[in-house]
Amino acid sequence: MSSTPPKPNRGPSAGPENRRALIAAARQVFAADGFSAPLSAVAKRAGVGQGSLYRHFPDRLSLALAVLDENVGELEEHTGRPDATLDTLLDVVIDQALVTSPFVEAILGEGDDPRVIALGTRLDRLAHALHAKELAAHRIADHVEPDDILMAISMVGATLTRIPDSHRADTAARAKAMFRRSFGR
Repeated sequence: MSSTPPKPNRGPSAGPENRRALIAAARQVFAADGFSAPLSAVAKRAGVGQGSLYRHFPDRLSLALAVLDENVGELEEHTGRPDATLDTLLDVVIDQALVTSPFVEAILGEGDDPRVIALGTRLDRLAHALHAKELAAHRIADHVEPDDILMAISMVGATLTRIPDSHRADTAARAKAMFRRSFGR
């Protein structure tokens, strides 16, 4: 019986790397197998032990929130650029939609959790900032509200997760065109 030698224990210095690996693995495992996939599959895919997984993420919700935190960070980064538009936001949401779906569904019933509230607050700030930028550039109509932008990204994300792969690109393009018509001047 051949066995591979165990990986050397790097101690606390491996923490940040292990955390990143666990988040990346969770994206892959849950996108493929749903949010109820075994956490052991996440640890295995990340190349870490179960103990490391639970040190970083004591429960599924913590893991879901870590993935969504990264997603919101990516949205903030892209929409914070001077040339960012509503299309920029929709493009990033479209890219994130398939992988994010299991995580969003996991937190839907957790609206009172302070961590979920904090993510919502960040999304709200992002929508308000993008709304102000779009208004100032005369790219959206005066009747459009920040909550309309939040609803748009929610609708696009939810729609894309429920249709076959072969229709996603066309559906995403149609959704963006629909929002341009609805939000435009």
